[in-house]
Amino acid sequence: MASNSDSIYYVLSKIKRHPELIKMQRAHYTNTIMLGIDDQLKVADAGFYFPAMKLMVNRLSNDFVAKNEDLLDDYFRLTNCTQPNYHNVWVTTAHLPTEHSYLLELSYE
Repeated sequence: MASNSDSIYYVLSKIKRHPELIKMQRAHYTNTIMLGIDDQLKVADAGFYFPAMKLMVNRLSNDFVAKNEDLLDDYFRLTNCTQPNYHNVWVTTAHLPTEHSYLLELSYE
């Protein structure tokens, strides 16, 4: 995965503006937020970025994090973390066809 993916940015931006696309939201661990998103959302190269029944895990590039800090901060506020301090962001994605959902998890470290 390109760690500065336009597709990942698109998904994060789209669901921020259209929260009705979120089917499930859970602060899984202290520093993570897991989202289930309706797989009807049109995503460029969805098969690559959201592989069916497989997890894809990548660290977002420092440039991506710096450029999209406000957007990532919005999702960080959904975690159970009390200290607003992170240096790395990991993104885990998958497609769950039987659930008709894309899984997207952000992990802040």
